[in-house]
Amino acid sequence: MSDRGYGYIILLEERIRRDGIVKKGDILKVDSFLNHQMDCALFVEMGKEWARLYADCGVNKILTIEASGIGMASVAALEFGCPVVFAKKSLSSNMSGDFWESSVHSYTHNVDRTVLVSKEFLGKGDRVLIIDDFLATGSALLGLVELVRQSGAELVGCGIAIEKVYQEGGSTLRSKGVRVESLARIASMDEEGGIVFC
Repeated sequence: MSDRGYGYIILLEERIRRDGIVKKGDILKVDSFLNHQMDCALFVEMGKEWARLYADCGVNKILTIEASGIGMASVAALEFGCPVVFAKKSLSSNMSGDFWESSVHSYTHNVDRTVLVSKEFLGKGDRVLIIDDFLATGSALLGLVELVRQSGAELVGCGIAIEKVYQEGGSTLRSKGVRVESLARIASMDEEGGIVFC
């Protein structure tokens, strides 16, 4: 893993300790600042850190999945000066044309979904950074990696807000040669509120 901005690590870890709530089923609730109500000033700092980590990678497209990744991916895209594409979880009436599609399993909702990206917005010549809020089992990220592979674009890596390193997602992705940069890495947590960071 690359060197990370020490000040940023402290900032995010302190925010998780202060406002994060550990729920039954190994769920970390951070919706007061990350994925329901969004702290955009915090997102700016996250975007700066991902831009530093991937500064030499020629990122020209950011890919995320609806809905919780969109806010942070959009702010990060301002740092890279590139557009954001988000994989949709359903085909709406205003979508037409051909799509890349992949299946993902939602750990939080315990459902399988097909996600779609228009072929118009992802293809050869794109250098893609995937941004998402959580990395646990890795299903969503593996689905996004598969979309990039199908499209012929080049994946430069994944930028994750919070990784649960005791689950298999991070090791699975890294074993496939995917660069993963997680800004906060949780070694363990419990319902009594104890969160231990790596």
